[in-house]
Amino acid sequence: MTIEVANESGIDVSESELISVAKFVIDQMDVNPAAELSMVLLDMAAMADLHMRWMDLPGPTDVMSFPMDALEPGGRPDAPEPGPAMLGDIVLCPEFAAIQAATSGHTLGHELALLTIHGVLHLLGYDHAEPDEAKEMFGLQQRLLEEWVADQVQFYREQRQLDRDQRLLDKSKYFEN
Repeated sequence: MTIEVANESGIDVSESELISVAKFVIDQMDVNPAAELSMVLLDMAAMADLHMRWMDLPGPTDVMSFPMDALEPGGRPDAPEPGPAMLGDIVLCPEFAAIQAATSGHTLGHELALLTIHGVLHLLGYDHAEPDEAKEMFGLQQRLLEEWVADQVQFYREQRQLDRDQRLLDKSKYFEN
């Protein structure tokens, strides 16, 4: 899986975290592991311009998705194995996301993870224009966010344990004959 991030926003964000959450969602949604994704982070002015050009809506927004190849999660069981595909582009506006994060009472990292999930789901064909679609998409978005956070916590705990084990092994060298 190839995920490229271009941060043109002027705001320092964890690109590795964005890649981590995007990979997690793509894996969970059973997308071909050879799929490619591009993520671009823009400032408010550039996002407002993009929002006007593509959605005919004034002002900046938090996330926009531009699908490339039509994909569906899982696919048909009798279909041939799909080849690699370009999922598309996700465009994020960290400055706009920071405002939303402050309003919602969570971190910018949390908001960007949520928006990345939202963007990937749009690339996979999910939408929230109708109430039933919104219920499905936002429910899936929340579940994926919770699972990714749990996965990150587990990874952190395992790394801490490995670090403790290594320190203990390093100390034990002093007691060898």
